[in-house]
Amino acid sequence: MNVLVVNCGSSSLKYQLLNMDNESVIAKGICERIGIDGSFIKHTTEGQDSVKVVVDFPNHKVALEKMLAMLTQGETACVKPEEINVVGHRVVHGGEKFNGSVIITEEVEKAIEECSSLAPLHNPANLLGIDACRELMPNVPMVGVFDTAFHQTMAKSAYMYAIPQEYYKKYGIRKYGFHGTSHKYVSERAAQMLGKPLEETKTIVCHLGNGASICAVDGGKSVETTMGFTPLAGLIMGTRSGDIDPAIVTFLMEKEGLSAKEIDTILNKKSGVEALSELSSDFREIEDGVVAGDPACRFTMDAYQHRVVAYIGAYAALMNGVDAIAFAGGLGENNAIMREEIANMLTWLGVEIDPEKNKCRGVERDLTKPSSKVKMLLIPTNEELMIARDAVTLVAK
Repeated sequence: MNVLVVNCGSSSLKYQLLNMDNESVIAKGICERIGIDGSFIKHTTEGQDSVKVVVDFPNHKVALEKMLAMLTQGETACVKPEEINVVGHRVVHGGEKFNGSVIITEEVEKAIEECSSLAPLHNPANLLGIDACRELMPNVPMVGVFDTAFHQTMAKSAYMYAIPQEYYKKYGIRKYGFHGTSHKYVSERAAQMLGKPLEETKTIVCHLGNGASICAVDGGKSVETTMGFTPLAGLIMGTRSGDIDPAIVTFLMEKEGLSAKEIDTILNKKSGVEALSELSSDFREIEDGVVAGDPACRFTMDAYQHRVVAYIGAYAALMNGVDAIAFAGGLGENNAIMREEIANMLTWLGVEIDPEKNKCRGVERDLTKPSSKVKMLLIPTNEELMIARDAVTLVAK
């Protein structure tokens, strides 16, 4: 069975075609700058060199048309149109409506639209991708896989905020959590690497990238996570502030005469690593600065790691122990300096990192010594495979 995984952003479209008989990637790519000047597609068919084509993408439908053409026509063709058996869509927010992946129907689309106020930058784009695929591939079943679904196992004591309950009832204000597909994949792989049943493992998954979150996974179920009502909460991120005193919002609005939209822009797009370093939101530049001895970069990494370690400690306490701490995401997978320094702050927990094993990027590996009581694992996330697996399971039913 061939599954096309589609991940629509506001101005981008990532895709991957997988052969689920052996879970291999047939082709993958990305359409960038949709609706913006200078749009292009970068496509890679397995076993061939990548191809970049500059093409006008006024909307997501045109981008999907080009994507399908790259998959089925010309020198990049790798599949016949009728051999695409199912499409799996990443959907960011499912609210409380979905605790798992679902076959997409008109009712499901309506529910996704109703959650758009909770994820205004993401859900509308996800719907554009769904609508375009339905128009271009009307007879192919589609599956929605939600970033929030994995966290629906959190207890009410974990997800409710201590604000008047009328706001939860009226607006659904509560902790939802995100990166669920990644946390699910990584925690399942961690159990396999540990050689233990998933139900008997306690794992802390650190999905660290430009957007970042940590999740406590007990017995395969999310029991706590750092992101909240929105993806702004929790860790310091590329341009997002993470946790701050909420009174700072009203203080700045009054002192600076800022509107709600302006303060939202500051916290989401002008804060985080970029604000602390006054240099860049790209942690690769921060890492280079640390190596070069730049004090601002050193401070930024210290602040970032301080919060990561604080959450790991809290989640270990919450689960009454932990078997493994797993790193994923662009930063978690590639920044060996950060991983080693975090490990050295967790020796009290029984973490003994092996510096030689840690000298790697983007490979699945146990980074600790055999004597380490708590394992530190590097597990490159594979959200596309997780989406494809859910799609196959649902279609088979």
